[in-house]
Amino acid sequence: MKLADIETCFERLADQLPDPKTELTYSSPYTLLVAVVLSAQATDVGVNRATKGLFAAAATPQAMVALGVDGIAHHIRTIGLFNTKAKNVHRLSELLIEAHDGIVPDDRAALEALPGVGRKTANVVLNEAFGQPTIAVDTHIFRVGNRTGMAP
Repeated sequence: MKLADIETCFERLADQLPDPKTELTYSSPYTLLVAVVLSAQATDVGVNRATKGLFAAAATPQAMVALGVDGIAHHIRTIGLFNTKAKNVHRLSELLIEAHDGIVPDDRAALEALPGVGRKTANVVLNEAFGQPTIAVDTHIFRVGNRTGMAP
């Protein structure tokens, strides 16, 4: 695909959706991070349903650590892979406290060092919470980008 065609495509997307936002419900960079970690292989609707109670009980890394793995798992049991995700959320909360004073870093490498956080999750958090110009690429976007020639 030619550069001009790619630019036209992005212009059309921007016209249709000038201010794209995630459908995940969150109130802070921390709750966004947790919601995105939980969204792997789950729907946003399902994650929002689970995080409503979770975030009422624990909306900070400190509160999440206090809730414990079992408490986290109880709130997210309707989401697939909830036991692993509960462990990841608990550990990433501990690491945020230990290494970042309980604050979500706005740095890709620091985010990707957290359990359950890969490039896609980091990109969502960096873009949504910190306004950085990133694109979250899942397998579908990757496939379309390669088939259309939009990706190198």
